Amino acid sequence: MEISMKKGMLLGFIGIVCFSFTLPATSIAVPYFGETNVGLGRTVIAAIIVGTVFIVKKQPIPSKVQFKSLLIVAIGAVLAFPLLTTYAMKSLPVSHGAIELALLPLATAGFAMWRGGERPSKRYWIASATGAVTVIIYAVYLGLGQLHKGDFALIAAVILLGLSYAEGGKLSKELGSWQVIAWAILIGAPFFIIPVGLGLSDSMLQAPMEAWISLFYLGIVSQFLAYVAWYGGMSLGGIARVGQIQYLQPFLMIGFSVLFLGESITWITIGLAIIVVLCVIVGKNADSRQSLEQKSRNRQNL
Repeated sequence: MEISMKKGMLLGFIGIVCFSFTLPATSIAVPYFGETNVGLGRTVIAAIIVGTVFIVKKQPIPSKVQFKSLLIVAIGAVLAFPLLTTYAMKSLPVSHGAIELALLPLATAGFAMWRGGERPSKRYWIASATGAVTVIIYAVYLGLGQLHKGDFALIAAVILLGLSYAEGGKLSKELGSWQVIAWAILIGAPFFIIPVGLGLSDSMLQAPMEAWISLFYLGIVSQFLAYVAWYGGMSLGGIARVGQIQYLQPFLMIGFSVLFLGESITWITIGLAIIVVLCVIVGKNADSRQSLEQKSRNRQNL
């Protein structure tokens, strides 16, 4: 049991480290390959790997009900999040994006409660509002008094991926953990082949090696293998325990932005990142109203 827990924590940490390099890799690749090829091309790359794995493992076809849930996962994790973050990274520094994406666990928790028929508690809403206001203040501060289009793209990315994660978490109990994102990739990839093909040009062949490495990293690791490690870790170590590792993600993103992109980080950035993560911890661990009522009934029955 202890070995399984340690292995789960290790896999979860590997998954978060892999996810944390997504924004830096996107920032490197976009200038050379464009938004469409970076945002959608990663799914086409991942689909080749997923298709091969599915053929070897002979995965069963999802039911019609499961397919509807997979569409939600595909729209959020395979289409919207890659495109929106790719668009945002054209104009925003990675450290900026790291703080705004730090709200993702909070959005996921809210959608998970909603999908489970529960009403979030007052503590959840207070933590969410505090975190959101902190992010907006930071975005306005860096935007010289205004929010930019990239900020709205990142906020939309958080909302849509949060819904996708919540739906995927619920569906993973039926299909299996990594199979959810794998099926979502296969569903989305056929629709992406044409726009990616039209976006190809001879000039891309002149892209430097780091741009190509970043593109294939996004397709192979960020879009697929990171999910395999992340979901595998949660299945071994427990969702609640391993899920707490994601609180490290904004700090890892900020660190990678300094290491690989040479971005300068201020104490304001670090301080606000800590505030947002604390809000996420408080809000994500808040009991829903329905669960509180259930606890009260259980105490009365004792």
